[in-house]
Amino acid sequence: MIFVNFKTYEEGTGSNALELSKILEEVAEEAQIKIIPVVQAADVSEVAQILKLEIWVQKVDPVTFGAHTGSMLPEAIAEDGARGTFLNHSESKFENFNELEAANKRAREVGLKTLIFAQDLDELKKVITLEPTFVAYEPPELIASKNTSVSRAKPEIIADAAKIAKTAGVPLIVGAGVKDSSDVRKSLELGAVGVAVSSAVILAEDPKKVVLELADGFK
Repeated sequence: MIFVNFKTYEEGTGSNALELSKILEEVAEEAQIKIIPVVQAADVSEVAQILKLEIWVQKVDPVTFGAHTGSMLPEAIAEDGARGTFLNHSESKFENFNELEAANKRAREVGLKTLIFAQDLDELKKVITLEPTFVAYEPPELIASKNTSVSRAKPEIIADAAKIAKTAGVPLIVGAGVKDSSDVRKSLELGAVGVAVSSAVILAEDPKKVVLELADGFK
């Protein structure tokens, strides 16, 4: 399983998001690997209407129908065709645990799957109590790293995270600096079920080549 976070990169926005998602669908079919584009809320509807892939959004807010100007309403995101959402990514963290708990609850109420990010083991132990669909270990200092990856820099922590996740019955995703098949393979060996990537794919001159390389790590 590969989650590809489009963030707000120009290469992953609007018509570019659609074209990149088509590439991911091609690789998913060729490699027989589940690949999930995680797009901006504004792009969910267009991408979901055209692709067969499961589409996720980068965030929802803990709100209901009403006076919440500018918020990401879970019902609207689900109606547009998203199947899940990231929560608590290091670039979009909630102010406190109560807000995260409420956002996870609201997402699940409308049928959205959730992947909650944790930057260390202490946070992982806390957020996993919310029983998300997936939990991710992603140290923020390694995000977009060109020199190393989480599987190379902190393999022992991935192993510990996998034990925590397994005990809780929540599948573990690993992210931060993941860029090739060896990163994927090592993460899986340590107990993860998949990886989360972004710039390595979104900013690549040949995104298909990079995703095929990542998919090779599942063989």
